[in-house]
Amino acid sequence: MTLSTKITAVTFDLWDTIIDDESDEPKRAARGMRSKPDERHHLVLQALNRHAPISSADLAIGYGVVNAAFVKCWKGHSITWTARERLQVLLDGLGRALPDAELDALAHAQERLELDIPPDPIAGAKEAVAELASRYKLCVISDTIITSGTGLREWLEMHGMKQYFSGFAFSDEVGNSKPNRAMFDSAASQLGTAFNQMVHIGDRDHNDIKGPQALGMKAVLFTAKRDVDRATTSADAICERHADLPAIIDQLAG
Repeated sequence: MTLSTKITAVTFDLWDTIIDDESDEPKRAARGMRSKPDERHHLVLQALNRHAPISSADLAIGYGVVNAAFVKCWKGHSITWTARERLQVLLDGLGRALPDAELDALAHAQERLELDIPPDPIAGAKEAVAELASRYKLCVISDTIITSGTGLREWLEMHGMKQYFSGFAFSDEVGNSKPNRAMFDSAASQLGTAFNQMVHIGDRDHNDIKGPQALGMKAVLFTAKRDVDRATTSADAICERHADLPAIIDQLAG
């Protein structure tokens, strides 16, 4: 029996594909607020100093080590620590501890930063998603760095897009990050479709193009916010703006 290769599903990366990454920082600055990295540092400093003194400089060194370790795990092993896990690694490295309830509250406060002052959608994202949802099943496939999958669902709902998606594969929930197969397996399972019937859209060639293509999916490189991979990508198509995306997907679908 020959499996159908008709495209029936489209999957989306979020950061710099639907969400305009760091577009919240000018909003924070306009309100006289700290940047997100500075606010995370400040929240941890406050929490630790309630129990025993620690200098801002010592905390900064610890944070630098933990962030480097996070990137190593993310890019080298396709694992993204949750905000709480990253904080626990930081505390262990500093030889410090916090009560579970305080650690949970601290992680929650860090996860809320991109929801209390949210980044913007990229221009045209909602319209493209809505149009594609009228003829394809849609799923999010996104790595989570600080904001959790739960928080990213809230962001999508906040911007009127959550209802268009039939599935969500977030790295903090799946247990691996892109380009690990588990992320794409999760999406295919939720949508009830095969890899050769799916198109993925994202801004990073290694994660969003090479990963899905290795499984038999088609892939579109989205370059409106990040185009450093354009010259070397193996993408089936390149999309520069969301207004063009539905036509590109329809062409790939034949």
